[in-house]
Amino acid sequence: MRSLGAGALDVCCVLVFVGIGRASHEEAASVTGFAGTAWPFLAGLGLGWAVTRAWRRPAAVAAGAGVWPVTVAAGMVLRALSGQGTAFAFVLVALAFLGLTLVGWRSATLLGARVFRAPEGS
Repeated sequence: MRSLGAGALDVCCVLVFVGIGRASHEEAASVTGFAGTAWPFLAGLGLGWAVTRAWRRPAAVAAGAGVWPVTVAAGMVLRALSGQGTAFAFVLVALAFLGLTLVGWRSATLLGARVFRAPEGS
C-alpha cells in the first residue's frame, strides 16, 4: 500500500475518533469545534509517522503499533498545552479507539493478503 493511501486511512481513523467523541458528548457540530478537537491528534499522527518513519512500510502492523502511542501521547500533550481536557477516561478511550483503528486496519490488510495468497486446498 502506498504511503498516501495509508496516511489517508490514518487521518480518517483520527477524524472518526473525533467525530464519534464530539457526537457522544452532544457538542455543537461546528467546523471550528471539530478542528479544535482534531488538530492535536492530527499533529500527533504526523509526529508518529515521522518518528517511526512509517512511510517505509506504511501498511505494516509494526508501523501502526508505533504510530498509535505517539499519536495519543502527543495529542494529549498538545490538548493539555492548549487548555483542552485530558481526563483519564478520555486517555483510555483514545488509546483503545486509536489502537484498534490504527493497528486494526493494518492487521486486517495483512490478514486479507494472507488469505488471498493461501494455496488452494490448504
